[in-house]
Amino acid sequence: MQIPRQHMAEQEPSERIRNFNEVPFGYTPEQAKKEAERCLQCKNAPCRDGCPVEVDIPAFIELIKKGDFSGAARKLKETNSLPAICGRVCPQEDQCEKVCVLGKKGEPVAIGTLERFAADWELKHHPGSPSPSSSRGARVAVIGAGPAGLTCAADLARMGYRVTIFEALHQPGGVLTYGIPEFRLPKEIVKREVENVRKMGVELKEDQVVGCTISPEELFRDGFRAIFIGTGAGLPRFMKIPGENLNGVYSANEYLTRVNLMKAYLFPQYDTPVIRGKKVFVIGGGNVAMDSARTALRLGAKEVRIIYRRTRKEAPARREEIHHAEEEGVVFKFLTLPVRYRGDEKGWITGMECLKMKLGEPDESGRRRPIPIEGSEFSIECDLVVVAIGNDPNPLLPRAVPGLKMGRKGTIEIDPATGQTSMKGIFAGGDIATGAATVIEAMGAGKAAARGINIYLKLSG
Repeated sequence: MQIPRQHMAEQEPSERIRNFNEVPFGYTPEQAKKEAERCLQCKNAPCRDGCPVEVDIPAFIELIKKGDFSGAARKLKETNSLPAICGRVCPQEDQCEKVCVLGKKGEPVAIGTLERFAADWELKHHPGSPSPSSSRGARVAVIGAGPAGLTCAADLARMGYRVTIFEALHQPGGVLTYGIPEFRLPKEIVKREVENVRKMGVELKEDQVVGCTISPEELFRDGFRAIFIGTGAGLPRFMKIPGENLNGVYSANEYLTRVNLMKAYLFPQYDTPVIRGKKVFVIGGGNVAMDSARTALRLGAKEVRIIYRRTRKEAPARREEIHHAEEEGVVFKFLTLPVRYRGDEKGWITGMECLKMKLGEPDESGRRRPIPIEGSEFSIECDLVVVAIGNDPNPLLPRAVPGLKMGRKGTIEIDPATGQTSMKGIFAGGDIATGAATVIEAMGAGKAAARGINIYLKLSG
């Protein structure tokens, strides 16, 4: 008889909306071994091909099956420097699990949950450090301590290069630290994964805004032989509709940063560092919208609605995130488009005017285009709005590098196979090169760039 897929226990919705603790509890050792037994150990391993960081998925799962949890973690870390993070936020259902042979006639192996289990086991039982690199090779500067930068730095350290990461904020991690809420990705996990990268010999300098406090030219003059740019997509998009400058209208970037990095949830009695609305609307249908809505509930909102111009089918958020949001009481208002925000005489938001939508033919994204329905205007009241409709690449660093070839949407043009930009010795990857994407895609780009830098340095002597 086929073993059913093992499901993680979770906090009850009524309990978790009152705290910022992680929602799923993870597998027990018994569950992990049972789930690992489901793996068919396919010879061609399509799951491995579906992983952007090339994890040998059948091999680490076989080690879990045998009860060698530490061995499974070591196998993961041969190609993935952040497995405890990936096991939590990577969209496995659209990558490795999507091509799992077992999923053709049933549920795929829970690859992501097994990855999380193995990484957590090591962090808890064997928190020893990885072996530091010899660090006798050339010096390489990595700009940005997000998933792309951390991956590139770790891979280069394994190759023996002396790597320094320059991070603009006072804590490393990028979107892992300031963007993803504690209840989805505990910051202690991020800190421990970053510390493992440090222990590999990587130097990390915070509060260093390359392009302002130091220029790429100065880095080259200081002896760095190559530079990797992984500054992400930190420029929030707005809808450019009337009223966006009212008090109480946040970008999701600012809202989540104030909560995560500035620990707003530790100060429930204050409206600093973030305003706490009672009737909150979140604009958008992606994971960031789900994170913002679920955060608002935990900060005491009485009513939280997600406003999305398409239907549930087109929403880009992970199904798990939509499910968790609904369980917690978030209300979805699909086929709705805000066209104006209303405010009071003091400049605070009081509501929004919207249009009802219908779906037309597919657009360039492959999703059906939303079309306004004439005469469908209506108004709704609210006291806080979070705009979560995406981000553009951070323009600060590219502006400081004259001659760097840019794409039309503010991305840095690169060779995807190597991360090489139009300028000698400068590489890039992640959201700064592709636009907003997933954590695991950024990590894959960091890995590709590390290989490209290695080839470049060997050829240039």
